[in-house]
Amino acid sequence: MLKEARFYIKKGDSTLQCLLCPMNCLIKEGKAGICRVRQNQGGVLYSTIYEEVAAVHMDPIEKKPLYHFYPGGRILSVGTRGCSFSCKFCQNWSLVEAKTHGHRATSKELVEAAAKQGSIGIAYTYNEPIIWYEFVYDTALLAREGGLKNVLVTNGFINPEPLEEILPLIDAMNIDLKAMKESFYKELCKGKLGPVKDTIKRAASDCLVEVTNLIIPGFNDRTEDIEGLVDFVASINPDIPLHFSRFFPCHELHVSPTPRSTLIRAHELARRKLRYVYLGNLDTEVGEDTFCPNCNSLVIRRRGYFTSLLGLSGKNCSKCNSEIAIAI
Repeated sequence: MLKEARFYIKKGDSTLQCLLCPMNCLIKEGKAGICRVRQNQGGVLYSTIYEEVAAVHMDPIEKKPLYHFYPGGRILSVGTRGCSFSCKFCQNWSLVEAKTHGHRATSKELVEAAAKQGSIGIAYTYNEPIIWYEFVYDTALLAREGGLKNVLVTNGFINPEPLEEILPLIDAMNIDLKAMKESFYKELCKGKLGPVKDTIKRAASDCLVEVTNLIIPGFNDRTEDIEGLVDFVASINPDIPLHFSRFFPCHELHVSPTPRSTLIRAHELARRKLRYVYLGNLDTEVGEDTFCPNCNSLVIRRRGYFTSLLGLSGKNCSKCNSEIAIAI
């Protein structure tokens, strides 16, 4: 279903400029932006995916990954197609390249399904939810009215105005910070780093934010790469949970998987400045559990997607009563 897009201007003749993300695409008649799903038709910019759902699942909230947002909860996760980036290592490239078409679902249907299944809310994920802006906004508004939570799993690539408009509806975000080098974003993602950093800074003041970094051997795995990323996150708030994830060959990038030793080293480096650091895609007990940053008592145990709240009294450590940075 077509829906007139928001955040665009006319640039003369029949050319339009999309202002949703920092690509700021100039789109001629009959063409689409870099995301593939915002199209100029007759001098009007349309979202071509407004009510198109290509993936829908009930997931553990930890799968997003969000470890500090209603741990142990389940959330209805939905996605469509297209993306503002073109990452050579994309795990959902069939969605990103718009080769997978879905079925029609309305905001009302998704909100009703989430409530019926006992979901804590709706996670907009799988592809890049920002390019699905109109549908995500409308669904998030309806979900909020129904007492449900809204979660974005995003690359963080959005312009300030649309971010400001949607932030009041968002309860939590996992933002993918791929590296701290512009060259990495340009060469491997066809994107830009600066706006992602700005989004993390802004969102962290309004909702719960967790950050994920996929460590890719030979690209962002040097000690200075990891320390730079940790310093950036710590400069915003040392309570922001940071997830280091293990790379496996995918899509167009076929380097070796990230060594376990690299992930363990990243965890050790990050723990010097951040209170909550986790490891993903790695079969190890290191980096799974949550400990009280004051007395180091175990407060949340995780084994895979099985989560046990062991040492919490509300949001506080049951041993020393220190507050844990968590939504529960």
